[in-house]
Amino acid sequence: MSAIRIDGIRFYPDEIRDLAVAWIALGIAFGVFILVSTGRSVFPDITGAILTPLFARVFLVSMLTVGVGFLLHELAHKVVAVRFGQVASFKADYQMLALCIGAAFAGFLFAAPGAVYHRGRITQRQSGLVSVAGPLTNVALVAVFLPLLVFDGFVGQVGQLGVLINAFLATFNMLPFGPLDGKSVMSWSKPVFGATFVGSALVAIGAILVVGFPSF
Repeated sequence: MSAIRIDGIRFYPDEIRDLAVAWIALGIAFGVFILVSTGRSVFPDITGAILTPLFARVFLVSMLTVGVGFLLHELAHKVVAVRFGQVASFKADYQMLALCIGAAFAGFLFAAPGAVYHRGRITQRQSGLVSVAGPLTNVALVAVFLPLLVFDGFVGQVGQLGVLINAFLATFNMLPFGPLDGKSVMSWSKPVFGATFVGSALVAIGAILVVGFPSF
């Protein structure tokens, strides 16, 4: 399989595989976590619960919200990095994905699907823009999922979880610690960091207080 080029952005075969594996793994992990955390099933009965129509529904909702939120976040980093002349590629962390699924069976939420790695000459400003692209993509996705809240049933559940998870992802990734995006953004521009972090946090608070978690 050769590389695929979309609007000038090259996606490599290993990268496409990693994106697909991470997307599916996140769907499984969050689907299991939702069943366990809402009391629909407990370990070891969860092994039977994942064969039910309820899990299929939760899995699909998770794929359309959590999976899309994580992966578009990472792809936003890639697109901006490539625009700045970087060679960039997403690499899944298979150990972390396995840990994510294992933690879900135990009722814990942990997700670190991988990251976009890029190389080449880059300025501090460009590095900050690459970093902030991910959280801003999640904020944009909140706006995309928000209109779905007017619907009932499956579509409404997609809207609720889509708003909630993307608001959380934007805020969490803007924390200025460790490998999170916020550290790089703050090193480049404190005003941009402050505006993005505060804005994301307000969106997250609104999502928690007004939207809430979907009922399955």
